[in-house]
Formats: sequence, C-alpha cells, structure tokens
Amino acid sequence: MKRNKEIEMNYHTIVTSPLGDILLTADDQGLTGINFQSAKGAKKPPCGSVESKAPFMQATQQLEAYFRGELKDFDLSLSPTGTAFQRSVWKALRQIPYGETISYGELAKRLGKPSASRAVGAANGRNPLPIVVPCHRVVGSDGRLTGYYSGTHLKEFLLKLEGARL
Repeated sequence: MKRNKEIEMNYHTIVTSPLGDILLTADDQGLTGINFQSAKGAKKPPCGSVESKAPFMQATQQLEAYFRGELKDFDLSLSPTGTAFQRSVWKALRQIPYGETISYGELAKRLGKPSASRAVGAANGRNPLPIVVPCHRVVGSDGRLTGYYSGTHLKEFLLKLEGARL
C-alpha cells in the first residue's frame, strides 16, 4: 500500500548518547532515521519536519536502556524507506543476535543470495536505522570491522557494549 506523503507528518529530535548527539526522525508510521551527528556526513533534520520529543519517547527510553546494557532487542514501530532488497537485508539484520557478528557473505547466504555479498554490503551501508537495525553486527569475512558509515570506532564501541568478541 502506498502512503500519501503529502498529508503525513514528519518529526525530529536530537538525543544525547555516549556516542554524541543522535538525530532521530520519524513519520506517522514510525522511526525513519537514526543519524550520528558526530559522524562525517551527519544529516540535518528533514525540511518541513516538526521538532518534538513526544514521538520519540519510546525510542529514547529504549536507546538509553541499550546504552546502559539493559536492552538487547528493540521493540519500536519502524518506517524506513528503501528498495525491497534493502528492506529484506534490514529485516535479516534484526535476526542477528545481540553480541554476535556475522560476515557479509553469511548474511547474503541467509538471504538465499550467496553471491550477493557486495549488494548486501551496499544495502547494509544504506541502513537508515543503525543500532535498532544492527548493521554494526556485520563484519568482514576475516572478522575485521569494515564498512560502517559513521566510522569503525562507533562500530567497535557498539560491539564492545554488546560484549561481542572482536
């Protein structure tokens, strides 16, 4: 079903985290974006969006609990924009258990596309909801921390927070 974007409201807020300020964006359906403001290429709030903390109360509480090490699985309404393939990759990312890592190749195999590790990597890199959709749990085939848009230091922080073996 196609949503009518002309009447849909968009919202944003900034929350503070151990990784610095994070821009949260949402529409009437759910969370649309999480963007590290300290990262190269940090995004600005979408044009026409309304600044409000109210739509983000649950997301803020869950992110705070995650950073305290008290939350392993997010339970939020999500509304990411992407192709069908990207959405299938993002759905598969949510199946990677807390504190575990897999390779891009393994993720491609799980999707039934064993030769598509580069495409999976590209979709992973376009994930608009890092942390909640845990793209940081995907590593190179040799275990190296590769390809995190916000910098591998943030990926390393998140994996250490989760107790993953690096």
